[in-house]
Amino acid sequence: MRAILPVLLLLSALAGCSDKPGAESGQMMLTPASTTFKNSDVTGLGYARDFALNDQDGKPRTLADFKGKAVVIFFGYTHCPDVCPTTMAEMAAVMKQLGPDAERVQVLFVTLDPERDTQALLKQYVPAFDPRFIGLSGDQEATAKVAKEFRVFYQKVPGKDAGSYTMDHTAASYVFDPQGRVRLFVRHGQGPEPIAQDLKVLLAGK
Repeated sequence: MRAILPVLLLLSALAGCSDKPGAESGQMMLTPASTTFKNSDVTGLGYARDFALNDQDGKPRTLADFKGKAVVIFFGYTHCPDVCPTTMAEMAAVMKQLGPDAERVQVLFVTLDPERDTQALLKQYVPAFDPRFIGLSGDQEATAKVAKEFRVFYQKVPGKDAGSYTMDHTAASYVFDPQGRVRLFVRHGQGPEPIAQDLKVLLAGK
């Protein structure tokens, strides 16, 4: 049973806004949650190490810009009807639960749909959940590169016309500790309490 747990965790994290899971994400390997964390402990993961994207103001960003803070990074798109807004709302609730510690946490939203998600749109969408949240984007090549680095699956699903497509994508987040080390893989839809608890552990230097 222990051997198949990583696969089960991965499948539970996959979601698409058209309700179609992406099998290509099966490359990701997860370890079972430790007794310390509520979410999956991926300390020492050999990927999900960094990114090079632009923020919603056009400023180049990498993980090093946020050293000293715990970083939560989620991949989605602004036209998403369900997974993305609920995740962002959940993270806004996490920030409220953290109280003053929220100032030591940075939430990043990386768009997987640069075709539609302009910096202006990200600037309107992302901080609407919490003014401290930052949206990140790149061109198609940069988006593919960061998705590959983080083992994030995404795929365009055609709609009735060319502009009405949706995106299937991995519905989960990564969490880095204040030293910039990837530590947790957070599944979608569990509510703010487990995430807030895990962030408190990381902020305490665990």
